[in-house]
Amino acid sequence: MKRQPPTFRRSSARSHRRGLFYLLPAALVAAAISGGCADSEGVSRSEGRELGDGFAEVETVSYEALDIPEDAPTVLFLGDSITAGLHLPPDQAFPAAAQRQAMDYGVPFHLVNAGQSGDTSRTALGRLDFVLKNSSPDLVVIEVGANDALRGQPLKEVEANLREIISTIHLTDAQVLLLGMDAPTNLGDYARKFAEIYTRVSAEHDVLLVPSFLDGVGGIPDMNLPDGLHPTPEGHERLAKNIVRPLASLLSTASPRIAPAAATPQGR
Repeated sequence: MKRQPPTFRRSSARSHRRGLFYLLPAALVAAAISGGCADSEGVSRSEGRELGDGFAEVETVSYEALDIPEDAPTVLFLGDSITAGLHLPPDQAFPAAAQRQAMDYGVPFHLVNAGQSGDTSRTALGRLDFVLKNSSPDLVVIEVGANDALRGQPLKEVEANLREIISTIHLTDAQVLLLGMDAPTNLGDYARKFAEIYTRVSAEHDVLLVPSFLDGVGGIPDMNLPDGLHPTPEGHERLAKNIVRPLASLLSTASPRIAPAAATPQGR
């Protein structure tokens, strides 16, 4: 399948045709989002505790550009500051880490990172048509909901937004990988019902779910920056590991050029 390159800014001047991945320019993202998020009638907001806050300096490593075939499938990552890799270089965020790890499964793909700090299910839905039009993905990874939980957004609203996001993606014939998010446990019954949204929505829309996407990272100090919310480079590598097997499996069915993904990385 030969695709036209999406009209996104390249993440690195050295990428040219190798290891290409794209970031949506922030100004265009802002223009694509329809309005802000009003305060909800759900549980009380956690003041100063939403994804997009905080700052930290961390040591990072450089990666060589990957050799991605032109006709490899395109994967769009739709999400918040975790997808965007806030405070880190773009190639440290979990979407880029998943792209590298997928190579071990023999599943190369072109990466479009449409992460936007502060995104909620509502704002992600508001810019979805824009990012789909500009990337024409074969598969969309949805990582939204953490900010909804931290802000205590009404559960019915979060579920309705997720359903509409998936339905809109399915209109393009792209596949969906839904990443399950958990609300803080101190929110009690809200947290339980929040997690159930992802299980219910994935089943009813027949999409693959990665339950508890933040497993091994969320709430673990060594895996997060000093703000306690955003992963370190090591944390992002763990997040990529959490999704790479189902991601590779979906891509194997999305692209006829890719052989069915192995259960374990090649050469291991």
